[in-house]
Amino acid sequence: MRREIGKVTALTNPLSGHGTAVQAAQAAIARLHARGVEVNEIIGDNAEDAQHLAKAAVERGTDTLVATGGDGVISNALQVLAGTDIPLGIIPAGTGNDHAREFGIPTRDPEAAADIVVDGWTQTIDLGRIRDANGRDKWFGTVAAAGFDSLVTDRANRMSWPHGRLRYYLAMLAELTQLRMLPFRLVLNGSKEIDADYTMVAVGNTRSYGGGLLICPNADYTDGLLDITMVHTASRTKFVRLFPTVLKGTHVDLDEVSTARAKTIHIECRGINVYADGDFACPLPAELSAVPGALQILRPDV
Repeated sequence: MRREIGKVTALTNPLSGHGTAVQAAQAAIARLHARGVEVNEIIGDNAEDAQHLAKAAVERGTDTLVATGGDGVISNALQVLAGTDIPLGIIPAGTGNDHAREFGIPTRDPEAAADIVVDGWTQTIDLGRIRDANGRDKWFGTVAAAGFDSLVTDRANRMSWPHGRLRYYLAMLAELTQLRMLPFRLVLNGSKEIDADYTMVAVGNTRSYGGGLLICPNADYTDGLLDITMVHTASRTKFVRLFPTVLKGTHVDLDEVSTARAKTIHIECRGINVYADGDFACPLPAELSAVPGALQILRPDV
């Protein structure tokens, strides 16, 4: 569906892409102005502040909320837009940009991305929702992961040096030396129980995370279901050999990988956190569910 865009709220994370988000936002806003669009720019000091400002802007009235940055700033926007009729526009300027990749939005051309905000089509898509043990909800658009991935992110977050992706890679190497199976309990759709040891469990509303890793290659953001990828090997050699196959999504054909699909997934694993869209969500246990038609998103005509 095409809709008229006359007034835009632009949410920017100045830290995304090692600071390149500010330049991308300026280029996109200049393009929107040139296209006759009124722009209200907001920049949050942190995630909580960004969500507060975005919510206030939506309540005042806007045709769309445009997020400039990576998947983290988009996550902030999702917490505000889920369940509303205000569409999300994306100006990619992060390191992963998995939302943008999924919806065909150019990741290195903010002017072209701004044109999609004006000329693009609005598509209704599903979102994932994580409910923690205290009943708090967090929305996610791409992938939620627990196990090896979340342990790597935990470690990277504890490190003060180095910066950027190198810190993540060093954290990954450190966790590989301690690779182990973890005792998971999953309940699918409230009835099917899975008690097994896994290295990691990833739950996808869309196909990729981590900058294009097709961890859930068959995920469909319009089917009302979440895809589950479960890795079960404690062999470092086999685990490392998985990485090239994840780039193509062929890992799901390997003996070390199992998949499933469900509307709701209850996940337990003591001492493990879950991260979604690259950000901390909550400690396990948690209930993950697909929420059909939860978001309107602006994308190129398909």
